[in-house]
Amino acid sequence: MSIDSVRAYCLSFPDTTEGLQWGDNLLLRVRGKIFAMLSLDAAPVPITLKSTPEKVAELLEIDGIERAAYVGRYNWVSLTSFDVVPWSELKELIRESYELVAAKTPKQKAPTRSSRRKPTRIRPTKAQRRK
Repeated sequence: MSIDSVRAYCLSFPDTTEGLQWGDNLLLRVRGKIFAMLSLDAAPVPITLKSTPEKVAELLEIDGIERAAYVGRYNWVSLTSFDVVPWSELKELIRESYELVAAKTPKQKAPTRSSRRKPTRIRPTKAQRRK
């Protein structure tokens, strides 16, 4: 399993975008909200994901998984390498992170006909009407 396979799996979800931020961190977002972060400059490439409080308690018992810096109190965990858990379990953790974040972000709707702003009509001034 490599960073390319993890990246490709993350990008397979709907409404997912990617971008570099904070140095060499690859952020994967759903509708603008981060659901996974890959550190490209670390020796073993760690990944940071969101989880549920119950799952976090289980994950923290595994060697190589720790609370994420800065956002750990919001149920984010960091895996020190992709080999900490089997590939199938890592895919499940990524999918769960995506679903947790996607559930809290509103889907953007296309503007409806009634919500479009109508052009304003320019009315002549009194002076222009007298002419």
